[in-house]
Amino acid sequence: MNAERSLGMPKTAWIYPLLGLLFYGAASALGFADRLAPGITGIVFAVLLIPVIFGAIFAAVYHAEVIAHWSGEPYGTLVLTAAVTIIEVALIASIMLSGKDGSPALARDTVYAVVMTVCTGLTGLCILAGGLRYREQSFRVPGASAYLTVLLVLATLTLILPNYTTETPGPSYSKSQLAFAAVVTVVLYGAFLYIQTVRHRDYFIFIAGEGEDDTHHSLRRVGISVALLLVSLLAVILLSKKFSVIVELGREAIGAPPPVTGLVVAILILLPEGIAAVQAARKDELQKSLNLALGSALATIGMTFPAVALVALHLDKPLVLGLDASDSVLLALTLLVSTLTFATGRTNILNGFVYLVIFATFLFLTFQP
Repeated sequence: MNAERSLGMPKTAWIYPLLGLLFYGAASALGFADRLAPGITGIVFAVLLIPVIFGAIFAAVYHAEVIAHWSGEPYGTLVLTAAVTIIEVALIASIMLSGKDGSPALARDTVYAVVMTVCTGLTGLCILAGGLRYREQSFRVPGASAYLTVLLVLATLTLILPNYTTETPGPSYSKSQLAFAAVVTVVLYGAFLYIQTVRHRDYFIFIAGEGEDDTHHSLRRVGISVALLLVSLLAVILLSKKFSVIVELGREAIGAPPPVTGLVVAILILLPEGIAAVQAARKDELQKSLNLALGSALATIGMTFPAVALVALHLDKPLVLGLDASDSVLLALTLLVSTLTFATGRTNILNGFVYLVIFATFLFLTFQP
């Protein structure tokens, strides 16, 4: 209790990051930091790892939110998005590098799963939760349009266009094409961030009448959160390879198709951010919900794809990018519905139900392609 009062934060916000580092150190000392130990020791390790890594993830998001509240919007949602994206890159890279051949399609599966989960599942849940409570909610159309415009271009470059290039066989880019796509992705995402934070910041600010949080944090409190955020992210990155092995073993045990791994990774990294977005919608802060949701989908492509491409190029790892026909149709449907929904500036429960139906279809086809 004294620690909680002196730091001004829940105990879990500093216990789990430190516990994560200690857990990794213990695993290294026992000699199975790079693979699961056989028998009962491996099972116990796996059981203990799951709550530790989840606790570290939630701690990272908690500290990111503290920093976000201090920095204000739209910088606040960018801090949270950046923290989640770092976790995402760590998980994808760890699974890509595991085993002899790695998982060349994991980046595609995870990026696609994140975009679909955010743009249909999370967005639909936020709109439905807000609509049930307030009937209709408002947001800034220019901001939503900016998100969707950039998302449409980046999704096409990374998930659709690789199916139609001819220099290499299959749904992949050649090395030069991959490098070009990564560079233009970074440039376009950087231009979006400039618009969001400098030139047209007002597009992404909460509109009048939305709820506000009156909590204020001291500079000392923010400094502690910065340090613990770094510790939390380090713990998650170190433990992510272990978690990736557990996910793969679980998928193989139930006989699920490979894209399920990407779905599990997407849900894991989006869970804390998703909770924050739904809570904002229930407080009549739909603009904040959209900043979190659409910003997460955009950052997934704008930051994760270039990072994974760099890893693949540096280590000469294969990278499968293009979606199959059914997934391409579902992605196109999602972006079309999003364009129609966010052109009005207001939402109701029907919009939420439409998104959730698309999300349910995505989930069904992931398990039954």
